[in-house]
Amino acid sequence: MFNQCIRPPTTLLSRQSTRAVFSLPSSSQRPSFISVARMATAAGNRVSDRIKHDHRELESYYNKIKSAKSEDEKVRWQNQFVWELARHSIAEELVVYPAMEKHVPDGLKLAEKDRSEHQIVKEKLYEFQQMEASDPSFIPAIDSLWETLGQHIKEEEQDDLPLLEKHIEEGDSQKMAASFDRTKHFVPTQSHPGAPDRPPYETVAGLMAAPIDKLMDMFKKFPSAEERKI
Repeated sequence: MFNQCIRPPTTLLSRQSTRAVFSLPSSSQRPSFISVARMATAAGNRVSDRIKHDHRELESYYNKIKSAKSEDEKVRWQNQFVWELARHSIAEELVVYPAMEKHVPDGLKLAEKDRSEHQIVKEKLYEFQQMEASDPSFIPAIDSLWETLGQHIKEEEQDDLPLLEKHIEEGDSQKMAASFDRTKHFVPTQSHPGAPDRPPYETVAGLMAAPIDKLMDMFKKFPSAEERKI
């Protein structure tokens, strides 16, 4: 259900659809309250559940890149990995880290640590997203990226997220999960390591970069919905 509601483009769209990227989604395109609730339920109601779900997807995409048998297959999973990690990182910075600062003791210090780790990931992702699958550095680059990201994920799941959940009400966590999902619809889908990493400046930068990223996505190859299932 979640992958059906929020998914990368898989085909080149028409001229009319291309124009639509630069406008606000119509009411029929925007997720309804029901669809957002269903997306959250599909992978857990709490914000930590949503983040962990993304982590498992990213790990799956990394393994798909590593096991790909052709350059075309590598490119498709490369695009999928970049698309998901870019959106996930920004949504955390806009929704989750401000909540840490507000609710968790020493939350500002914790959020700053996570932002610093994100910056390293973004820089490595920026290099990886520009690589050709035939580049001899392609696999070493994703391995280096995953080594950094994997450590960040481990710390986030073992320490940061349980601490956040401890200091917020379950209802607030569920609302944050829905906000996290919605935010991923409207943020850039490529890494921009030079952009701000906190609201409101990150929000403005994201709204400027997202239409260009989404337009570029239309010309890229992605795995099918069936292939993306984990």
